[in-house]
Amino acid sequence: MAFTLRQLQYFVAVAEQGSVTRAAQNLLISQSSVTEAIKELEGDLGVELFERHPRGLTITYNGHQFLRHATKILADVSDARNVFAETRQSTGGTLNIGVTSLVAGYVLSDLLARYRRACPGVEVCAIEDNGSYLEHLLIGGELDVAVMVISNLRDRMALQAEILETSSYRLWLPIGHPLVSAAIISVQDIAREPLIMLTVDEIEENTGKLLSALGARPHVAFRTRSVEAVRSLVATGAGVALLPDLVYRPWSLEGDRIESRDVSGALPVVQVGMVWRKGSSLSQSARDFVGIAEASRSGRVR
Repeated sequence: MAFTLRQLQYFVAVAEQGSVTRAAQNLLISQSSVTEAIKELEGDLGVELFERHPRGLTITYNGHQFLRHATKILADVSDARNVFAETRQSTGGTLNIGVTSLVAGYVLSDLLARYRRACPGVEVCAIEDNGSYLEHLLIGGELDVAVMVISNLRDRMALQAEILETSSYRLWLPIGHPLVSAAIISVQDIAREPLIMLTVDEIEENTGKLLSALGARPHVAFRTRSVEAVRSLVATGAGVALLPDLVYRPWSLEGDRIESRDVSGALPVVQVGMVWRKGSSLSQSARDFVGIAEASRSGRVR
């Protein structure tokens, strides 16, 4: 029969007090309970832990050896209890979080679901806005953390950023488009097509810079802040779109198919990450959020 924590507690108390009587008084239990626990422990270990004599007990060499282990076991158990006690205490409070439009439905929703399961008592206050305004709120201490596109982070001296997901640009096409079957698609091929431009989170800026750098002037047929509108417009043949893969879905809301293809050349990537004020002391709720986001990061690079 394996020894118990109760037996270890009684053994340590007797070793420290040098007396069953004093150990029992400190533990607020009977002497017979302490004596029986020590006998059971010695029987389980197969060694004598104390030498018994008329004046009391003296710990043996084996007892000294086992005392180190017993003390460590009880300390580890105490640490384990404290960890869960701290977790329970940290479930209160508030988390003020910012998010940019592009990542609100594609990254943040999953993180918040994980966070609420882990910290159900925390009140989450979220605001959606453009990246530059969220940077302003972070520096001013009005937000604890933001989940946003960090590829074009402006104030890197004042802000700390950690990448959660990296997503490459790909070309969205309607079914039956000639480029769907092309072996290689170049940026010049895209420049000849009507382009549906998404105008959130620096996507329009990135796409424009990419095409301009390669000498291609985009023919923009439609500008919109809605990813769903881009899907519908591409699916129905109004144009093509060049967007990060993290927002790609193969169907529009109307149920029309959208194809996605790689484009040759050095295309930029979109980095989505967590941002907080550099040097700030994050609250426990914010540290918990960062930890959960870091734990869910593996396997997300696209």
